[in-house]
Amino acid sequence: MKADWITQSRLWKSVFRHDLDDKPRNRALAVTSNIFLHIHPVRTKASALDLRFTFCLGGLSLLMFIVEVITGILLMFYYRPVPEYAYTDMKLIEHTIHYGMFLRNMHRWAAHAMVLLVMFHMLRVFLTGSYKPPREFNWVVGVGLLTGTLLLSFTGYLLPWDQIALWAITVGSKMAAATPFLGSEGPFKGVLNINEYNDMQYLLLGDNKVWGNALLRFYVLHCVLLPVLCTLLIVIHFWRIRKDGGISRPL
Repeated sequence: MKADWITQSRLWKSVFRHDLDDKPRNRALAVTSNIFLHIHPVRTKASALDLRFTFCLGGLSLLMFIVEVITGILLMFYYRPVPEYAYTDMKLIEHTIHYGMFLRNMHRWAAHAMVLLVMFHMLRVFLTGSYKPPREFNWVVGVGLLTGTLLLSFTGYLLPWDQIALWAITVGSKMAAATPFLGSEGPFKGVLNINEYNDMQYLLLGDNKVWGNALLRFYVLHCVLLPVLCTLLIVIHFWRIRKDGGISRPL
């Protein structure tokens, strides 16, 4: 058979080092020795696969993140993070690039969906008690992923460089300036000798107003730093699920 020809080839055997016979030992060896499979447990409780318990919210959140990465990389080919070209480039993507409007809308709506799915996932974990021992650390990792998701949404808001983005980020950066201890307009700013040139707003914008430095910083945060950080946290999150006994399930 054609399938046997594939599974008996030297290429297949160089990737999958163990036979895939339906035996407990072979299944365990195939999972633990494969880089793509080892994060999954060898056995999974049937109750853990009940969609009415997890609603697959974690997996859907990961899917939205993958969609964001792929569409974001494609958008980067046509976007320049400078005030003179940013808005024009967004319009060119929408109206001159083949499927550009579809690509940008997919990136935008997947971002909205990711925020909602991560929030619902956290709510499900809380309501089902899936944060309890031995999963406390993974709950902290999940909080970090929720924070990273919100920061990705916030930093991406400025990149279209239109009036809505400009004034929304102006309001958001003013909130950073009002941060206690670290904001030039916040309480207790004198404790650390904070002023308008070294506070949280200046760190975020690279200036005292939303302009070229802010656009460049938000672009680097949105396209490099935050995705790398979220990817690292996602890897840790799935690894901890594996080490904590697999997917949480009804008691």
